[in-house]
Amino acid sequence: MLGRVGPDMLELTEAHRFPNRPVRLPEGLHWDVLGLYAGVLDGLRAAGAVDSVGIDSWAVDYGLLDADGALLGNPVHYRDARTEGVARRVWETLPAAELYAATGIQYAPFNTVYQLAAARSSARAAAARRLLLVPDLLTYWLTGEEGTELTNASTTQLVDPRTRRWSHEVAGRLGIDLGLFAPLRLPGDPAGLLRPGVLEETGLTGPVPVTTVASHDTASAVAAVPATGERFAYICTGTWSLAGLELDAPVLTEESRAANFTNELGLDGTVRYLRNIMGLWLLQECVRAWGEPDLGGLLRQAAGVPGLRSVVDAGDAAFLAPGRMPERIAEACRASGQPVPGTPAETTRCILDSLALAHRGAVEQAQRLAGRAVDVVHIVGGGTRNALLCQLTADACGLPVVAGPTEAAAFGNVLVQARAHGLVGDRAGMRRLLARTRSLTRYEPRGDAAAWRAAGARLGTAP
Repeated sequence: MLGRVGPDMLELTEAHRFPNRPVRLPEGLHWDVLGLYAGVLDGLRAAGAVDSVGIDSWAVDYGLLDADGALLGNPVHYRDARTEGVARRVWETLPAAELYAATGIQYAPFNTVYQLAAARSSARAAAARRLLLVPDLLTYWLTGEEGTELTNASTTQLVDPRTRRWSHEVAGRLGIDLGLFAPLRLPGDPAGLLRPGVLEETGLTGPVPVTTVASHDTASAVAAVPATGERFAYICTGTWSLAGLELDAPVLTEESRAANFTNELGLDGTVRYLRNIMGLWLLQECVRAWGEPDLGGLLRQAAGVPGLRSVVDAGDAAFLAPGRMPERIAEACRASGQPVPGTPAETTRCILDSLALAHRGAVEQAQRLAGRAVDVVHIVGGGTRNALLCQLTADACGLPVVAGPTEAAAFGNVLVQARAHGLVGDRAGMRRLLARTRSLTRYEPRGDAAAWRAAGARLGTAP
């Protein structure tokens, strides 16, 4: 994505798009990170002359380097099964409540600490001398310089959100060598210059600086929420839905842990207090299983299906793995005594109702647990294109929903680079620029909140 930024200008254009296809090998599911790096180089070549480069990606996954700086195999995919049952073994050494009190990170079976525990006895782990999270790995290949960006580092469950530094206590108790990690970097810090070999391969003229951004894509997306005040909730939508609040300090209570809220670090010392919800992954997997039907037509049919007929728990880890998603959703409805969706349109409506219900639960619980009331919900990311989901979320939450921008992570990435190079002001100024220059859609709540409470009660999730 190529961004152009000025006092009253914020433009984003797609320079190059390339696939991100995981690869299943005999030993498990991996990312094709070499293919991704090739796509990055193609993108730089297509973009042409630039003043700065910044990389963001998903969180928790990493590559291991040997003593020569060479990659020890493609990174393992967080949806791989190697972490099944590992968390309970970790908790025998460091109980879940103590781990949360120290790091504030919600339980997810794929958290980096559990991946490291699962890989402890592997030959790769024995040979590793450096661990780089995915965006830091790509940055290293571009520049030859190593670093660990803080917002992404916080998702490893090895950072203290109060000090914003590594937790030596957690690492020590779990036998994790923090020396594997490169020094921490903050969004806006310089990350080096494109190597001569990269300049030659892409046709760019140096020097081209690489700027550290909020490299966890959700952190970049939250930075691009076009809020005009502080009383807002956000939902970053895509494969996942990340729903929560932007806070100044973490919430580390036992009640917060029981509700499975996370305290990931954000831009400028903020905390992204949020809950992971399975998101549009549910629909993506169904569409794949149905042979890729026209999504627009499917959503129009789903809008005509009676609402809240059947709902599933969109936060249930049972939906994490790929495959058989329509059947698994049907099985969940059957097990809870609800009507089983019989057509793709009915399954789609079940998914969207379930996501809206999960959004409602997360927004309401976040307000209560953090002691922060909100007046509006901002939806950013790919889900902004789904008008039915946006309207259902407004209905479920009983609050106005403002949808946009769609490419929030890319806007946040570009704006942090622009700020580092003196083109925009503080975080509030970044958001004002977004609000002035982007086309946003507002959805007002409709219908009866009692129907949503009743649907939540069916799943035992009603606030």
